[in-house]
Amino acid sequence: MKTSIALMLLLSVAQAQNIKRDIPYAEPANARQNLDIFAPAGAKNLPVVFWIHGGGWQQGDKTDVKLKPQWFMDRGFVFVSINYRLLPEVDMGTLTRDVAKAFGWVNKHIAEYGGDPKRVLVGGHSAGAQLAAIICTDDRYLKAEGVSFDVLIGCVPVDGDTYDVPAIIETAETRLRVHHLPPRVNGHREKFGSTPEKHKDFSAVTHITKGKGIPPFLILHVAAHPDTTAQAQHLGAVLKEAGVSTKIFGAKDTSHVKLNNDLGLPDDPATKALSDFVSAALKK
Repeated sequence: MKTSIALMLLLSVAQAQNIKRDIPYAEPANARQNLDIFAPAGAKNLPVVFWIHGGGWQQGDKTDVKLKPQWFMDRGFVFVSINYRLLPEVDMGTLTRDVAKAFGWVNKHIAEYGGDPKRVLVGGHSAGAQLAAIICTDDRYLKAEGVSFDVLIGCVPVDGDTYDVPAIIETAETRLRVHHLPPRVNGHREKFGSTPEKHKDFSAVTHITKGKGIPPFLILHVAAHPDTTAQAQHLGAVLKEAGVSTKIFGAKDTSHVKLNNDLGLPDDPATKALSDFVSAALKK
């Protein structure tokens, strides 16, 4: 009996959503230049979530979304999860432009899947948090795809440590030096291009100014992690100074991976913060 009920529930969920996978967003498309779309049945003109996976810019996949698609669909969103080319196949600039290109495709085509291209919430975890923050603060990337910040209703970076790349490089290298440990091979210094100018340019804090149309931010981080906490607080302070509506939430009794995986769970504190943020974003 329980098995039959579970099967009925699964069928009900499957019927209540429309999932399209591995849609290419570039021509000719690389195997990594594709995205998945999750839409409620009968979706029409719904707000959109644009989600960017983590993995240190070197690994990860758009399928690592756990509960998020269903949680957002239950709240009347179309959920998009993207892949992008990775280091070392491409450099950081090309990788970031892939993310922007995926966004440009969504802007042009998401109405065909029931989404509203003028109401997009951008989010991402870890490396995806840095990418979410940079495309929501450095408008050059979206402008290159013919999109303005006007379409953004919010940004939710989750436990990133590279909103200020020079700061994390200095922090990490100082920690190794004072403990007489060898330098890391292919650390943040190398990933972001080996020059101070590039490190600064890939930092969201560099591009935050008043009057740019930067969307509201919810910055989620692990409260017990000193690096992501410091980066979250720094990003939040710069945003607030520029007059951008910003919430910072430090999740307790969790970890870098668990914070992301638990988003969408009932009674999860970070999910409650996300729910409040989403509700406020939709009212604007």
